[in-house]
Amino acid sequence: MDYLLVILLVLMIISALIALETENLLSAIISLGAIGLLLSITFLFLGALEIAITQIVVEVLLLLILIRATLHRDFRSPVDHRERFGMLVGVTLIILLSVFAVRVFSTFPDFGSSVMDRFPDTPALTYLREGLQRTGAPNIICAVILDFRAYDTLGEITILFCAIVGSLAILRRSAHKRPKDKDRDTDAA
Repeated sequence: MDYLLVILLVLMIISALIALETENLLSAIISLGAIGLLLSITFLFLGALEIAITQIVVEVLLLLILIRATLHRDFRSPVDHRERFGMLVGVTLIILLSVFAVRVFSTFPDFGSSVMDRFPDTPALTYLREGLQRTGAPNIICAVILDFRAYDTLGEITILFCAIVGSLAILRRSAHKRPKDKDRDTDAA
């Protein structure tokens, strides 16, 4: 499992180098998206499911914003060998990412099987044994989210809220322009 984490780290470094070196803005944004997706898979390997979900949600929203902001500015088809090489590397990274995602999902326990049997000393057992006595909440999910991990939950909700509000602010900006402003923008281009 450690070698898979190293491979994911190497792929993230390669994607970062591509994002830095490419002249095409759309290719750089796609490389940044690959970094976020690889980081999310790394969190899955490390057992941090909530962080992986938060990472993927924020990553998708940021990619939508960045692609929308750059698509009309830098859209061109690949014409020289460098850009074709960048596209080939991007396709290769997507294929490798798919292979690693299949590998990660195959390590998950079967649906319905108890994870407690595989990991007997997890905090989950403490939550199950002492949750009702320590929190008074009969629903153990609410006890974990709102009592044992309240600050973590507050942080995740804050991140998701800021990402959604920021996305809406950027995506709705062009919808609020008056018709005169839109005509000026098209005349200036």
